[in-house]
Amino acid sequence: MAANESAGIFSSASLAVEYIDSLLPENPLQQPFKNAWISMLNNYTKFQIATWGSLIVHEALYFLFCVPGLLFQFIPYMKKYKIQKDKPESFEGQWKCFKVLLFNHFCIQLPLICGTYYFTEYFHIPYDWEAMPRWYIVLARCMGCAVIEDTWHYFLHRLLHHKRIYKYIHKVHHEFQAPFGMEAEYAHPLETIILGSGFFIGILLLCDHVILLWAWVTIRLIETVDVHSGYDIPLNPLNLIPFYAGSRHHDFHHMNFIGNYASTFTWWDRIFGTDSQYHAYYEKMKKIQKKTD
Repeated sequence: MAANESAGIFSSASLAVEYIDSLLPENPLQQPFKNAWISMLNNYTKFQIATWGSLIVHEALYFLFCVPGLLFQFIPYMKKYKIQKDKPESFEGQWKCFKVLLFNHFCIQLPLICGTYYFTEYFHIPYDWEAMPRWYIVLARCMGCAVIEDTWHYFLHRLLHHKRIYKYIHKVHHEFQAPFGMEAEYAHPLETIILGSGFFIGILLLCDHVILLWAWVTIRLIETVDVHSGYDIPLNPLNLIPFYAGSRHHDFHHMNFIGNYASTFTWWDRIFGTDSQYHAYYEKMKKIQKKTD
C-alpha cells in the first residue's frame, strides 16, 4: 500500500510540474533547436551521431572553453586575477600540452567514444525528438552525474597521489605547477582512463536520451577548464553552485601537491580534512595582506 501511495505521489508531482511548465511562455530557442535536431537525425545515422558527433562536441567545446584563458595572458588587466602571479604561462609549455592533448584525445578518448553507439543500442537509449527530456530533467541528471564523478575522482585521485604510484602516472599532470585551462586533460594515458571512468558511471546509471551525453560532457568540460584556468575571475556564475570548489581550490592542489583532491565540490575534502592546508594557507595570506594594507 505504501509503495502504491508513493508511486501516486511521484506521478502527481510529475504531472504538476508538466502542467506548470505548459503554462510558461515557449522558449524562443526551442524551435530552432528542434529543427536542427530533426535535421541531424534525417541526415546522419545513429552511429555517426554517437561517434563523430560526440567527438566534434568534445573537441569543439574543449578548445572553445580554453580560448578565454589563452587570451587572458595577453591582457594586462587580467593579470591581477591570476592566482600564481609569479608563474606566467609559456608558449613552450602550452605547445607541449597541446601535442599531448591531441594524442590523448584521438588515441585514448576516441576509441572510448566509439563505444557510445553500442552503449546506446544495448541500453535502448533514444535519439528521437519526441523522447527528448525537459531541460530541467537534463540539468538534474547532469548534477547527479557531477556528484557521482566527483566522488569517484576524489578517491581515485587521492590514490594516484600515493607515493608508490604517483611518479608513474599522476606526476605527468603535475608537470605544470601553475595550471592553465588547456592543461585540464593533460595527463598520462592511464590517468585519462582511470579518472575518466568516473565520467561514464553517471551515464550508465542516469542516461535516458543521447542529449544527456552531450549536456554532461559540456558541463564537465566547463567545470574542469574553469578549475584549471589559473585565474580567479570575479562574478563567475559557476561560483553560485553550492559547494563548488572553483579555481583557487584546485590551483592550490597544483601548487601544494597535497590535498584538495575533489574535482568539482568541496565536501569530500572537508569530510576527510584534506583541505586543511588550503584553509591554513589562505588564512595566513589574509593576515599578511592586512599587515601590508
